[in-house]
Amino acid sequence: MRVDLFDFDLPADLIAQHPIEPRDAARMLDLQGTETVDRTVSDLPDLLRPDDVLVVNNTKVIPARLTGTRGEAKVEVTLHKRTGPDRWHAFARPAKKLRPGDLFRVSDDFHAEVTEKREAGEVELTFNRTGDALFAALHEHGLMPLPPYIKRESGDEDAAEADRQDYQTIFARQQGAVAAPTASLHFTDRLIDALKARGVRFETLTLHVGAGTFLPVKVEDTDDHVMHAEIGILNPETAQRLNDAKAAGRRIVAVGTTAMRLLETAARDGTGIRPFDGETDLFITPGFDFKAVDLLLTNFHLPKSTLFMLVSAFAGLERMRAAYRHAADERYRFYSYGDCCLLERAL
Repeated sequence: MRVDLFDFDLPADLIAQHPIEPRDAARMLDLQGTETVDRTVSDLPDLLRPDDVLVVNNTKVIPARLTGTRGEAKVEVTLHKRTGPDRWHAFARPAKKLRPGDLFRVSDDFHAEVTEKREAGEVELTFNRTGDALFAALHEHGLMPLPPYIKRESGDEDAAEADRQDYQTIFARQQGAVAAPTASLHFTDRLIDALKARGVRFETLTLHVGAGTFLPVKVEDTDDHVMHAEIGILNPETAQRLNDAKAAGRRIVAVGTTAMRLLETAARDGTGIRPFDGETDLFITPGFDFKAVDLLLTNFHLPKSTLFMLVSAFAGLERMRAAYRHAADERYRFYSYGDCCLLERAL
């Protein structure tokens, strides 16, 4: 499909720079059925059935943005995919300053060797720390990898500390993401308790979201776009419970596009939701045959992005274009720290 079909205008002042408090006070556009209804996230327990199954992503964002030097030159890197206990693929800026064999130095005792130069400003780094020691060094020296549309003043330590809390979901357990599964940012203990009291069941999977989720689609046709792979885990016990739920006629509600992508990856062979442990580069565009997910809770996404293509595949392109126009007219807050919508799969 033509990529420009997924373009739309959005006023810059609608891009949320901070989350609303409390989190479950965020606005939620209810797009179940044919109606478009303005609600808040705190209404969610009244909108779901007592036997629905909410699937959340428990990935934890790491401080993956590092500033360092190569010789005298200042370089910034954003890690986006772990390839070993001490190795990461990273986007470098400026990438031309890094070549294989170069040393990227963050501090006197924390550095990485450039072991591979990849395409489009990407390098592979091998650190002098491994496993938990590497994560500890990232927490000491790194910044949260906020998406480029969230603006922060350089050196604003108060904002940086606030983002360490704000850009992390209540479900975060497994370290490895470099972008938050933002639909889950709306959840609070109060909301979770209300959903459980309603009878809604929670299930958990892990998809370590990569920075590639923010890369623009630069081709003219979706067939020519190459997705960055992300690491996901869906254990056998969870897969079995999800299959049992579907067999009993219960709805699967994906909290976020990351949960949806892993669920649909695990269901590709048509024999149910299978256990999964590996990489997925699933690219969902209109015409996709959904096999796992019935409802999707998701934030509002960028124009011409793979995520807007995904929601258009799920709920219908014209339906989503109209919904986004309504959201802009009603001054909804967009993107990672913004509001959200509840979508029903188009039949």
